Amino acid sequence: MEESLLSPYRALDLTDEKGSLCGRILGDFGVDVVKVEPPGGDPSRKIGPFYHDIPHPEKSLHWFAYNANKRGITLDIESADGRELFKRLVKSADFIIESFSPGYMDKIGLGYAALSEVNPQIILTSITPFGQTGPWRDYRGSDIALWALSSYMYVEGDADRAPVQFGSPQSYLHAGLEAAVGTLAAFHYRRLSGEGQWIDVSAQQALIVANLQNQQYWDLTRFSPVRAGPCVHRSGVKWAYQRRVWQCQDGFVCFILMAGATGAPGNEALTEWMDSEGLTPECMRQMDWTAYDIRADGITVEDYEEIVKALTTFFSRHTKAELYQEAIRRRIPLYPCSTVEDLRNDPHLEERSYWAQVEHPELGETLSYPRPCMLLSETPCKIWRRAPLIGEHNQEIYGEELGLSTAEMVLLKQGGVI
Repeated sequence: MEESLLSPYRALDLTDEKGSLCGRILGDFGVDVVKVEPPGGDPSRKIGPFYHDIPHPEKSLHWFAYNANKRGITLDIESADGRELFKRLVKSADFIIESFSPGYMDKIGLGYAALSEVNPQIILTSITPFGQTGPWRDYRGSDIALWALSSYMYVEGDADRAPVQFGSPQSYLHAGLEAAVGTLAAFHYRRLSGEGQWIDVSAQQALIVANLQNQQYWDLTRFSPVRAGPCVHRSGVKWAYQRRVWQCQDGFVCFILMAGATGAPGNEALTEWMDSEGLTPECMRQMDWTAYDIRADGITVEDYEEIVKALTTFFSRHTKAELYQEAIRRRIPLYPCSTVEDLRNDPHLEERSYWAQVEHPELGETLSYPRPCMLLSETPCKIWRRAPLIGEHNQEIYGEELGLSTAEMVLLKQGGVI
């Protein structure tokens, strides 16, 4: 691999799907990430969708996405021989990432205290639903439970219905991102002090950080945001979040009637556009958009509902492209909700070489991957390799790096250690 930002350093990735993004991010920056799976492969290989819809541990697109830029070995860290092999790897490692239940690593003799005796500079990052301490530390955390307990789910959906979860599991992706940030911050500290440390990442707290703007609503206004649409909050004002997503002919666009001087020009321009098509209700035509505020008493619920009805009709008459291009011309803050196909064909992303072609020799095909989202002027940040096959680099790491003989590796494999 060519020289990159963090290419001299190594991470041992023990995570399942709860933490695999953390290792992927480190790998994007050039860290030599070694994915350590149990013999037979990690259970997250069973997560779909699958290449050509063929369920197979070597064809999981989820595995491809979050384990690219990693080498892969198999190892039973619960066995005595497995623990000793792992400690040998720890001696030359810089980071360890794990997502086991709190206390598991200590139970098998590989907790932070034991690992730091092997390598005092080691940085251990632990990703769990609720952290290593507190009354909830031993609770399991499904995706929907974490969204609910972070309060984020409370503002998702419509005001007249129950909260809704996100369509695809994402909670542990937020945790993995925060874990990568914490790992690199600890690495910076180690560069200054020479000391490693243990990083305790709570997925719930990662989602609370993602939801921080809703807490600030309360801090600043004593207004607690709820789901979109008119409703009554504690002060009696009949508003909550406004509708933001609107259906059009070929998908959806995002638009919000913003308040005050900031939103007035766009609201006025949209009113003029709708008027040209004979769709502007009288209440919208007479609105003083500079004074407009959905949480104040300047607009009635009835008028707001009439405006929503008119906007619904207006957007449904146009395609995403028509709405977007005309909104740019009229300086209206509106944008399309892109599908994956839209992104794949986006000329802007194509111009920035966002899509990387990654070879999968075992499939006899080259697949398109999204590149890491940042471009570094001096050091590359890219996809170096596809996700590993089960035990693909056992010989490379155990044999060539640790010096195990072929006979030793055969015995370890027969004993279920690797």
